[in-house]
Amino acid sequence: MIVAILLSYLEKIGQHRMRRQIWAGVILALIVDLLVGIVIFATVHQYAGTRLQTILEGSTYVLAAVILTSMSFWMKSQSRGLKKHLEHNIDLALERRSRVGLVTLTGITVGREGLETVVFMLAVAFQTGIVSLVIGAAIGLAIGLGISDWIYRLGRRIALGTFFNVFGVLLLIFGAALLADAIENFQSIGWLPWAHPVLWHTGRFLSEQSAGGDVLHTFFGYASSPSVLQMALYALFLLLTLLFYLSPAKKDPRPR
Repeated sequence: MIVAILLSYLEKIGQHRMRRQIWAGVILALIVDLLVGIVIFATVHQYAGTRLQTILEGSTYVLAAVILTSMSFWMKSQSRGLKKHLEHNIDLALERRSRVGLVTLTGITVGREGLETVVFMLAVAFQTGIVSLVIGAAIGLAIGLGISDWIYRLGRRIALGTFFNVFGVLLLIFGAALLADAIENFQSIGWLPWAHPVLWHTGRFLSEQSAGGDVLHTFFGYASSPSVLQMALYALFLLLTLLFYLSPAKKDPRPR
């Protein structure tokens, strides 16, 4: 989405020849993010089957939940000004005739969002097989490219506020699912020795290992045998975050 906004603005001001700098920044950011993801994933899997792996995975779930939650509220706060902010930075780089500035702008912006995605994908990778992970990533990439192309073609007409609000809610739901997984991990090693009774058993109807169950578990927090604590904190997290997220923004009382 960010790349689409950058490319659309360059096209609008007749600087389409600078697209190479945008793509150079994107490639550099993706290489760094990929290397970081590989190193973390390989490190965690060195301890496969151990208590430390459970701790590291649970910690990754918590970190991913925090990142997705902060990303949701960041998108809500930036929904009106993000496009203008990016365009302003492009203008500054062009005024200084700094091609490196455009590469840096794109690299930092895309790289930051990419690292957040890496943490989320690591949390997913711990729960699913490599085939499902690759297929899901390919589908997500195709959808992302389609949305980016749509934003690029619409240019100034895209309603980023509505776009951000919808995806912000989805990210909060994903974050709740990851938090529930973290609780399950920490309860299994005795870090959370409370509210262990299981609320229900639905594995015979929809197993978490099945294709549908895996998707529901990863993205929406479905659990075939959830504990009381797991579901209580899942519901509490969604209630509080959605309540604050969907509440109307306070208007600035100061005169303009």
